[in-house]
Amino acid sequence: MPVRRLALATSLVVAAALSLTACGGASDASTSDSATCPGGKIRFGVEPFEDPAKLTPAAEVLADALGESLDCEVELTVTEDYSAEVLAMENGKLDIAVFGPLGYVFASKRAQAEAVASFSDGKGKVSSYTAGIWVPKDSPIKTVEDLKGHSLALGSIGSTSGDALPRKAMLDAGLKKADVRVNYAGGHPEALLALAKGTVDAAEINSQQLASATDSGTFDPSKFRKVWASDPIPNDPITVRGELDAAFKKAVTDALLKLPADKVAKLGALLDVDPPAPLIAVDKSTYQPLFDLATSLNLTEKDV
Repeated sequence: MPVRRLALATSLVVAAALSLTACGGASDASTSDSATCPGGKIRFGVEPFEDPAKLTPAAEVLADALGESLDCEVELTVTEDYSAEVLAMENGKLDIAVFGPLGYVFASKRAQAEAVASFSDGKGKVSSYTAGIWVPKDSPIKTVEDLKGHSLALGSIGSTSGDALPRKAMLDAGLKKADVRVNYAGGHPEALLALAKGTVDAAEINSQQLASATDSGTFDPSKFRKVWASDPIPNDPITVRGELDAAFKKAVTDALLKLPADKVAKLGALLDVDPPAPLIAVDKSTYQPLFDLATSLNLTEKDV
């Protein structure tokens, strides 16, 4: 069984640590170097969309299964933020990665990331989720327009549902940047917690985080109201770095799509995928609405 090593680090430490392990590739390659295991290992990155205590063990199951399928060590890294993951792939420190839909847009541009698989709804389609803005049940805020003069907790810069889509909703509502006191909480769980503790007037809560927090008992939806929801967003793609050998990319894609549902279920559950199902093939066209969103907001890589 392949040995998996786990890295939890800040963006700078991630880059440094992965640089050092990359330098040791020649030694690793002597024991296992093939079309499906170049350099003796596969470096797999996951964005920090959930509490690492939940995310890490869920991602480990998929990483282990992929390693067994390809007979190759899989090195799992949960990055500190969205930009760190894009940077790591751009610098050749990640071979495959799970990106948020918007993160994928920039990884596609900067690292030629190719979307190859995502989480199925079990009916032959890509599963989806929604962004949302929530307020306390007795709040005077009824619409996005009513956010003017109030505070709003967003997740992380560069997040699809925790940043870009709520900001697009405010823009569409005619609100200016100075009209709302936006606070970046540091992630989806932190934004929800800020609302639950009453430190902000409103917060972004996507459907994935809502399900997770409700199941764990850390959030009671009956005490809050949703004042806005986005259109469905296709779930996170698993991507392969574009410059890698075609044989490797095909092998990884085939292995991912053949993983049984139980090897995908734990990570899928954190993305509100129910019932569990095998991964499904995707490509750039699946995420075209997110490319369009980046264009409409004039987003550049500096924004993530």
